[in-house]
Amino acid sequence: MIRSIMLADSPALDAAKATGTAAFSKFMVVLQLIADADEAPTIARLTTASGYPRPTVYRIVGALIAEGLVVESARGACYAPGPRLMSLASRSWERSDLRIAATDALQALRDATQETVHLAVRSGSEMVYVEKLESPHAVRMASRIGTRVTLYSSSVGKAYLSTQSPAERDALLHGIAFARFTPNTIVDRGALDAELDATRARGYAEDREENEAQIFCYGCAIVGANGVTLGCVSVSIPLFRKSATPLETYVEPLRQACRAVAERMSPGTR
Repeated sequence: MIRSIMLADSPALDAAKATGTAAFSKFMVVLQLIADADEAPTIARLTTASGYPRPTVYRIVGALIAEGLVVESARGACYAPGPRLMSLASRSWERSDLRIAATDALQALRDATQETVHLAVRSGSEMVYVEKLESPHAVRMASRIGTRVTLYSSSVGKAYLSTQSPAERDALLHGIAFARFTPNTIVDRGALDAELDATRARGYAEDREENEAQIFCYGCAIVGANGVTLGCVSVSIPLFRKSATPLETYVEPLRQACRAVAERMSPGTR
């Protein structure tokens, strides 16, 4: 008992823990880069994107392949998510309480709007899509489950930020390098704060071609009975197909869907 306590407090053990944490962090960075890539990246691309030495990236990729989390592409020298990673992700999504609770509401929203619907949750300083229902139209938004979008340029991100206190908002945006994805992307913190205040006042967010050109999105937060934001839902519309009556066509069904999911997540409340 005494020996365990002594070890727990020892500088050597603390250093080992720190080293282990740093190594794990590097593995996760490389794995995330592979998972997020539009095309299977090479070692050279992973080295540039991660900032790690090339030998380090080689070792990490080799370990990820050994665990089935990454596979080498058929053409060789490129890497993609492996079967074990996809199995873990699938189990996570299948067992997500929020995703299960949102099933009927998302279906009703997609059917009412005839447009692509996303369910997103916050992951660090980004939002990640955990569910997507495709528009029945031929022209639709190019995205997939697992896609990560920024807090400041997406409708789900702005919807999430708008429900947070000023201190929480500052913490989430601290250190973020604002990138301009389109001419409409808000990259000034003061302008973003004004946009988030307006979003909070009206109860829904707008992505006015800020994340992707020719795509307009409306987003709304799912707020639980305890006031905690559980996730966000968006409706994404190609600009040429956008209704002349967006509040009735998209926003009201969107808000109804979020209320329905919140109620499912908090049974017995109104």
